[in-house]
Amino acid sequence: MYIVATFRHSSELELAICELERQGILAEAIAAVPLRANGPQEIRVFDTIRRSDGISLLDGPAVTGTIGSVLGAALGFGWAIGPIFGGLLGLASGAALGFALDWLINFKRRKKRKRREHGADVVMIVECSPDQASEVRHIMERWLALGIGQLGSG
Repeated sequence: MYIVATFRHSSELELAICELERQGILAEAIAAVPLRANGPQEIRVFDTIRRSDGISLLDGPAVTGTIGSVLGAALGFGWAIGPIFGGLLGLASGAALGFALDWLINFKRRKKRKRREHGADVVMIVECSPDQASEVRHIMERWLALGIGQLGSG
């Protein structure tokens, strides 16, 4: 049977491996696989169902475009172009202003954003007998495993 756990890359992982070896688990039965972090991703204007970066560049333009269209329509009654064209002009200028502000704000945040702050850095797989499984899980819990799973019956 296999016990699978995820750990942060820290001294707790090393201590868990040492304690497993002291409990009679062979070093060949323990596999610790570090996960490679993905590189930084570019900000996309449109999010899809299958991919979202958590940053929306359309919320700000929608809000400022609406405010601009209302103000443009209200002020358009006094302008020669009229309220409809004034509203459209206000919509376009407000949306452009909102997009520019969102882009600048998210550009600064993107530099400060750190990926995988709370993610698991190492996956550890331990091959053991069913009578050793509860002790292996207990050792992993004691050394702060983020998650523990079991493959096989026992």
